[in-house]
Amino acid sequence: MHDYLNTERLLPELQSAYRAFHSTETAVLKVMADILSALDRGDIAFLTLLDLSAAFDTVDHATLLKRMEISYGLKGTLLDWFRSYLGRKQSVQCNNARSLPTLVLFGVPQGSVLGPILFLLYTADLLRLVEQFHLYSHLYADDTQIYGFSPPSAASELQSRVSACVVEVSLWMRSNRLQLNPAKTEILWFSSSRRQFQIPQVPFHVGTAKDYDSHYCPVLRCPRSWYLPRLESQRDCTYFQDSVELLFCDEANS
Repeated sequence: MHDYLNTERLLPELQSAYRAFHSTETAVLKVMADILSALDRGDIAFLTLLDLSAAFDTVDHATLLKRMEISYGLKGTLLDWFRSYLGRKQSVQCNNARSLPTLVLFGVPQGSVLGPILFLLYTADLLRLVEQFHLYSHLYADDTQIYGFSPPSAASELQSRVSACVVEVSLWMRSNRLQLNPAKTEILWFSSSRRQFQIPQVPFHVGTAKDYDSHYCPVLRCPRSWYLPRLESQRDCTYFQDSVELLFCDEANS
């Protein structure tokens, strides 16, 4: 199946987990390269970092099988094999008492080879949803990065667009039995130091959820690189190490 998905280019291109030649490094490089290129043009950037709670355990088998049939063309014996693979049963034992086996309707095995691939197929539609808002996204397993750029004069419009996008993403996840983890949601503004005063100071609001305070990431321009100094809090470092330095060849970016 993996060969089929690769040959037909059905795996989401902007998903860096569980794929050959992809890693956390490629995910960070892609997002940061896009953001730093925007800053080089004089724009500012807005980045939202989303995380799911127990994502692999909440995958709906019926929805997954339907999606595999309609979106990925897996039918007949192959689809029946996956139905059998997912059709596990579980029971609970306490001392000498044991419950009757019950069919498991949700979740994919995380320690297996197929489990992570099935999760990627289950969440691939999320990328197309973000595109509808003219924003960019990148995934690493159940971690989602949504970001966009704008001139400083249109920063408020960008923030509103990202807010609306996150609302739709939250509704999509809820309809697919996935749940956002608000405790790990991060909001970051990126700009050059001389444009930081043009960043909106209003909190980021998502539907009826609580307001999120956005964090400012100062970005300094060095002779041959953009450099992000150590962030102020540990929460700001969710997807970044103590510092991130990306070198750009002046000739290639001129």
